[in-house]
Amino acid sequence: MNITVWNECHPSTKSGKTAKIYPDGIHVAIKDIFAGDEILKVRTVLQEEPENGLTDTVLSETDVLIWWGHVWQNNVLDSVSDKVCKRILGGMGAIFLHSAYASKPFTRLMGTSCTLKWRDIEEKERVWTVNPSHAIVSGIPETFSLEPEIMYGEFFDIPTPDELILLGWYPGGELIRAGCTFRRGYGKVFYFQPGHESCPTFYNENVKRLIYNATLWAAPQGTIKNQIQPIQSGKPAEPVEIQKKKGIFKKYF
Repeated sequence: MNITVWNECHPSTKSGKTAKIYPDGIHVAIKDIFAGDEILKVRTVLQEEPENGLTDTVLSETDVLIWWGHVWQNNVLDSVSDKVCKRILGGMGAIFLHSAYASKPFTRLMGTSCTLKWRDIEEKERVWTVNPSHAIVSGIPETFSLEPEIMYGEFFDIPTPDELILLGWYPGGELIRAGCTFRRGYGKVFYFQPGHESCPTFYNENVKRLIYNATLWAAPQGTIKNQIQPIQSGKPAEPVEIQKKKGIFKKYF
C-alpha cells in the first residue's frame, strides 16, 4: 500500500518552536508513524515542490493521502486541488489533519464553509472515544489528554459526519467533533482535529495509533480503485456483462 504525506511546510515552521519540536518537519514525524511496517510504502511531498508535490504520477500511485496544512495551503493550485478531489472520488483514501479543515480539497468535498471557533493559546485537550467499536479507535482508550494543544471548538461548519468517532473537550468548556469520517464517491475521508505545529501531538502514542488505524481504514480494497470511476451524470453505463468481457471485472467474478 502506498501512502503520501503532504505538508505545506511553510517557511515559518523551519525555525523557532516548531523547528525544535519537529526538526525534520511535521511530514517526517507523520511518516515515522509507519516506520517498521514493510507492507506500507510512505513518501513525503511538500507544497513548494512542482505541482505542489502532487503530480499526476504521485497521485496515481497513492492509495491514501495524508494532508497537513495551515497558513499556506490556500496557495495550493486549483488544478492540484481538482486532481486530489477527483482521485478521492475515484477511490483514494484521505486523512485531513488539524487545520487541513480549511484546505481547498476538504472544503470542496464537504461543500460547506468548514469554519470553526479557535483560541490561539496552548492548553489541554481531552479526547473522548465516542464510537468504541470503530476500527479507527482500535487500541485507543476511552479518553486521553493532549497537552498542550490549540483550542478548536464548535460550531464546526461541516456536514453531518457519516461516523462521529472522537470528541475533543477543553477546560474553557468548548467541544469539537475531533474525529469524523465521510464517504465521498468511492473514497473514504477521515478528519482528525488535533495536531497544531507548535505542539508535539504527532509523537503521542495514541495519536500515532489513530493515524495508523485511519490509514488502514481509508485504504481502498484491492486494486479495484484503478478500474472503477464514478458514473458521470448523463453518461450511460455499460452492462456489467459487457464490462466482464472487456476484462474490467475479470478478477472479481
